[in-house]
Amino acid sequence: MNTKKNIFKINIKNKKKQVGIWNSLCSNIVADALSGSGYDWVVIDMEHSPNNYQTILGQFQAYQASNTATIIRPIWNDPVFVKPILDMGAQGILFPMIQNREQAEKAISSINYPPFGIRGVSLAHRANNYGRDKDYFEKFSENFCTILQIETKEALLNIKDIASVKGVDGIFFGPADLSADYGILGKTLDKNLWENIQNSLKILQDLGKPAGTLVGDADFAIQLFEKGFTFVACSSDQNILVKNADLQIKKIKEAISSL
Repeated sequence: MNTKKNIFKINIKNKKKQVGIWNSLCSNIVADALSGSGYDWVVIDMEHSPNNYQTILGQFQAYQASNTATIIRPIWNDPVFVKPILDMGAQGILFPMIQNREQAEKAISSINYPPFGIRGVSLAHRANNYGRDKDYFEKFSENFCTILQIETKEALLNIKDIASVKGVDGIFFGPADLSADYGILGKTLDKNLWENIQNSLKILQDLGKPAGTLVGDADFAIQLFEKGFTFVACSSDQNILVKNADLQIKKIKEAISSL
């Protein structure tokens, strides 16, 4: 039995547009429901949600039968923390708050086996179908997608060095933290903020490196694809739930208020 190819990684390398969703609700039931929606990729978030190893495992299992690539955002760029995530079978990791080349190299080292990295070796785990995938160790680096998140002005200044590290498959811009670093906390649609991101995008395009981000609006996501982004998450499970629940209750209560 051979290791399954990472279609998401292949597609972003070939600049094929990939639409994503964010999972923050820590629910395998939500993941199971969304797995049939046709998203190309999902980030299961641990940095800003109470996900743990058990909850992300359940979500991996929910997405397993779909074509949605599972990417984890861990709480930090920590080799010890990400090791079980790798063994559980994530198809990619989105490392948060990467500031410079040294931190980028640390991230790459944590996901690769010696002599190219420091990942500890378990011979049988969920990622290699409990030892059945005989080419797992040979094919792991080829099939795993490593994405680094840019979230500060310092990181934007260092983006060429960060993106040039061997093994980096994509760069992800975090507009929320970037807005904070620019002193406009929460203003994630600020024109100047996106001009700075677009300038960095041009650098990535020159390097042939795909870029991604997360926004909360489908129309804006389409605009970003048109401007050269390769992978964009258009919303989250939490936002879809809250937004639609609020709209529905508002519509009904306004309609019955005069009855």
